[in-house]
Amino acid sequence: MQQRFDLIVVGAGMVGSALACALANSGLRLALLDAQSLQALPEPASASGYDPRVSALSAASEQILRAVGAWERIPAERRCAYRHMCVWDAEGTGEVRFDAHALSEQRLGHIVENWQVQNALLSVLQDESVELLGDSRVRGLVQEDAGWRLNLDDGRQLYAPLILAADGARSQVRELAGFAMREWDYLHHAVVTTVELSEPHQDTAWQRFLPTGPLAFLPLPSRDGKHYCSIVWSLLPEAAERIMALDDERFVAALAEALEYRLGPVVGADRRVCIPLRQRHAKRYVMPGLALLGDAAHSIHPLAGQGVNLGFLDAAQLADVLLAALERGENIADLAVLERYERARMGNNLAVMAAMEGFERLFHADALPLRWLRNTGMQLFDRAPRLKAGVMRQAMGLGGELPNLARG
Repeated sequence: MQQRFDLIVVGAGMVGSALACALANSGLRLALLDAQSLQALPEPASASGYDPRVSALSAASEQILRAVGAWERIPAERRCAYRHMCVWDAEGTGEVRFDAHALSEQRLGHIVENWQVQNALLSVLQDESVELLGDSRVRGLVQEDAGWRLNLDDGRQLYAPLILAADGARSQVRELAGFAMREWDYLHHAVVTTVELSEPHQDTAWQRFLPTGPLAFLPLPSRDGKHYCSIVWSLLPEAAERIMALDDERFVAALAEALEYRLGPVVGADRRVCIPLRQRHAKRYVMPGLALLGDAAHSIHPLAGQGVNLGFLDAAQLADVLLAALERGENIADLAVLERYERARMGNNLAVMAAMEGFERLFHADALPLRWLRNTGMQLFDRAPRLKAGVMRQAMGLGGELPNLARG
């Protein structure tokens, strides 16, 4: 069976689905392809009722989701706005606090489960003229005169002048197309789960830098008088293995101690997941008739929760470029068109990745002068409101030139 489209988005995760939503009314014959089913994801079967995979959505990401009609479809009771952030060093006295009011904002961002964002985007797509091709795995990619042919594992062949790959950090399209990559192992694993707290989280995202790696408590909505956080604990592989082997009682005790009991004892925890951390960045995002975005183009340390926010900005920028090219009557598959997207996004992505890498290295440094320097630096930074405001606005996605979809 053969099908022809003007454009195929491969990967129906949050970033790929957002891009498909942004292009749904472009007049193009558009397909969204994914190896998984494109039916609504079910409620998580966990003790807390929350899924461990969450995202810290920036203000820019919220605006993008609003622009494509998905934000209002995320249940309000499943979105947790955080208004404060507290970051401190376990090896000293350095501490930095951020407050939304200091930026004249109502919030710094939202913590939302990934499946809720995904379902909201799929709900929008059900109402659009986008061909949804779930349970469709790519086995081959062939360049032809008129564009590209995707060979699927069920024997189908899909043709399009333009392929947009949003199929994740292990992108099949990226590998088949032969994009060169820079990648390295962080030599850390992230232990992820949801915990119940004995005290309210104070609408605050908490992050403590330990010698073994950062520990983040990300606030989730309280329910029935119970308080919850999603935790991401970055650890050396041996330490992660020990933490994963603990029974629940010893695990929650270790968590509370690692956070210095700032939220009191941890009452309980859902099943833990351990994820190896690796950074990747494509040397190019585009070639004629093909573009990478989201984790297919770059994946970073979850240190500040910026990964999906970078992906949403990729999607918004790529949509801007393609829609503007259509208005001018240009061929959207031309390399010159796609390079506008690459120029707009690569520098910003590399800058964020470099900053995260610098933070990660600085807080792992054991030398006494470096420990003194980072603690003194944190204290000075915390007393510099204008500098703090600039950094926070950048993290919220409100700094620099934004794609049209991300503008409030």
